[in-house]
Amino acid sequence: YNSYPKITDIFPVNSVGIVTARDNLTIKWTAEEIWHTVLNFPKLDAELARQAYQLGNDVRDWKVELAQRDLRESGLDKNKIKPILYRPFDIRHTYYSGKSRGFHCMPRPEVMQHMIAGENLGLITVRQVAEGIFNHSFVSNCIIESRVTLSNKGIAYLFPLYLYQSRQKEEVKKPKRHFTFGSSWVLFEAEAEYFAKKPNISETLLSKLSKAFNKKPQPEQIFNYIYAVLYSNTYRTKYAEFLKMDFPRIPFTSNHDLFEKLADFGKRLVDLHLLKSAELAHPIARFQGKGGNKVEKLRYDKSVLSPLKKGESKGVVYINKEQYFENIPSHVWEYCISGYQVCEKWLKDRKGRVLSLSEIQTYCRIITSLQKTIEVQKALDELYSFVEKEAIVF
Repeated sequence: YNSYPKITDIFPVNSVGIVTARDNLTIKWTAEEIWHTVLNFPKLDAELARQAYQLGNDVRDWKVELAQRDLRESGLDKNKIKPILYRPFDIRHTYYSGKSRGFHCMPRPEVMQHMIAGENLGLITVRQVAEGIFNHSFVSNCIIESRVTLSNKGIAYLFPLYLYQSRQKEEVKKPKRHFTFGSSWVLFEAEAEYFAKKPNISETLLSKLSKAFNKKPQPEQIFNYIYAVLYSNTYRTKYAEFLKMDFPRIPFTSNHDLFEKLADFGKRLVDLHLLKSAELAHPIARFQGKGGNKVEKLRYDKSVLSPLKKGESKGVVYINKEQYFENIPSHVWEYCISGYQVCEKWLKDRKGRVLSLSEIQTYCRIITSLQKTIEVQKALDELYSFVEKEAIVF
């Protein structure tokens, strides 16, 4: 295991997620809510703002006056409103200035800028796991909050697939459309400004894989392969003790066909976890009952039987006395990602909130995504044992 490359060596540019210091102020359910906060918060007297937003006492790296000043100096620009992955499958909104000790305590601009500049993927994992077995890996296409993963030993790290760099128009005559590795950048135009990007992948790894396969794998293939390995239950169980102590290490097969098979499974998982997979078009879960859609008291009942399949539990989770989601198998209800029991956590965080139609649809898609994830993991375990038999030596 120790001979495999560590995730921090594979993706050299990385950092922990954003630390806001005041989630209730800086992270909101919708873009409209955060914009309303951004417009009003800096106008108030500091002490009045503290009381109005229940901010408590200042701390060393976050102060009300500094947060207000940061917003004013940012120009109050709507373009700075960004989606943020708050918990697994839980996208919310924040205002991102990128200034440390401002509106956010630690915005981590050295990494988060690459998730904002253009289309990107970011691998999420942790350095150590104190409790339970390792299930602390997820994916994001936006900036992340530091507690996307739950661990007493540390907070979430983000590893972007691509690095972006701004280019002035006068520096570039014609954008290059082809892709090359190494220090070369792919140039393209976005929003009237030129940007350049390159993969945030170790040159050593790229060289090893290219030599083993006699061709260069695409950056997305490498990312997806790694994601597949991290979701193999065989891998997680075999290296459980190592995964508690340090960042994951990834074995790379020298068999190109096997590499592509795992990468395909990884791509399927990535799409499922970003909720953009075509497999989610027909969710297995349904929302039933008449009422106000308010999350009041959660209760999961696996004893409710399906009227269509005699003797088979359809599993329901009540959000109040009259309304519930059905067709949630117990293994899906109990499934954990990043230390959280996802189905429970997502609803629990919305207690007291009236679910919108979009949120109801999202929850049904999450249930389906988890069911499909379990199916993919079973297929992965049939392949994983062959990975180490032909692992590349680093």
